[in-house]
Amino acid sequence: MEESTSKEKILKKIRKALIHKSELDYGTVDFDSEIYASSGEPLEILFAQQFTALNGKFAFCENENEFLTTFSSLIKENKWEQVFCLDEKIKTLLKKGDITFFDKEADFANVNVGVTTCEYLIARTGSVLISSKQESGRRLPAYANYHVVLAYSNQLVHSVKDALKEMKSKYGNNVPSLISAITGPSRTADIEKTLVQGAHGPKEIYVLLIDSPAN
Repeated sequence: MEESTSKEKILKKIRKALIHKSELDYGTVDFDSEIYASSGEPLEILFAQQFTALNGKFAFCENENEFLTTFSSLIKENKWEQVFCLDEKIKTLLKKGDITFFDKEADFANVNVGVTTCEYLIARTGSVLISSKQESGRRLPAYANYHVVLAYSNQLVHSVKDALKEMKSKYGNNVPSLISAITGPSRTADIEKTLVQGAHGPKEIYVLLIDSPAN
């Protein structure tokens, strides 16, 4: 009986609250100001610091020729095989550097290294923003054992909010069906509380940032 009485008291209070709603003024809420303080560091440095802290691999390239030299060195050092690329601009660059790659659907199942572009680099969180509108699609960034991202300095933004604002400006109402922020290699400790990196995606993620605007 006491339980029923307590229940009735609670329901009575709920009914009263629904009938006599308090007047709250949300007009003064600031949704536009940045909630995170700026570090004062250039976006390139801030991104590199955050990205490498998350076990990402970062390299700064002055131009596209240096990108080709750096990527060739990575392939040799890591003894990478089955480099796969779908982005036409990157394929043109790789051909220029005599870097062997695959781009046929029949070779996708054997992909080891996936080379893609990105939408934006988010400096504050060290994240790589990708979307389904890119030529690499949904599969390549997640399927390859090693993910190499080619980005340009004018793709750097400070926050997720800035990145989404740029996406809205870029695509308008035709927003991509998938927008994903990659923040370091995937990690899990589900099995015996042992941390495993690359359990649900690439084992390693590389960002090669070119200090010039994308064409």
